[in-house]
Amino acid sequence: MQTSLKIAFHQLPPSPAVEARVRDLVEDLEKVFDRIVSCRVSIEAPHHHHQHNTLYRMGIELGVPGARLVVGHAPDHDAAHQDLHLALRDSFRAAQRKLDDYVSQQRH
Repeated sequence: MQTSLKIAFHQLPPSPAVEARVRDLVEDLEKVFDRIVSCRVSIEAPHHHHQHNTLYRMGIELGVPGARLVVGHAPDHDAAHQDLHLALRDSFRAAQRKLDDYVSQQRH
């Protein structure tokens, strides 16, 4: 990656364990396409008054040659997204699908 990975936490404290997991997931994306130029990941928990049903929101922005791929993964009342790691997994799966589509378009 040409620029460093940016990870932003909103409404929750930064976590070294979560940052490490995000780095692993980004490395997996780089195995799919090794020319990713930049990556920004946003992790957001709801405001404190919604704490009893915390559903995490994710945003992933990948810079690739000639394009910017954006994945916004908002909770859709999926109870699994009360677990930050499952929300990360689903978001990065969506990012990989978008990246796969981009790679496929580049080949044609």
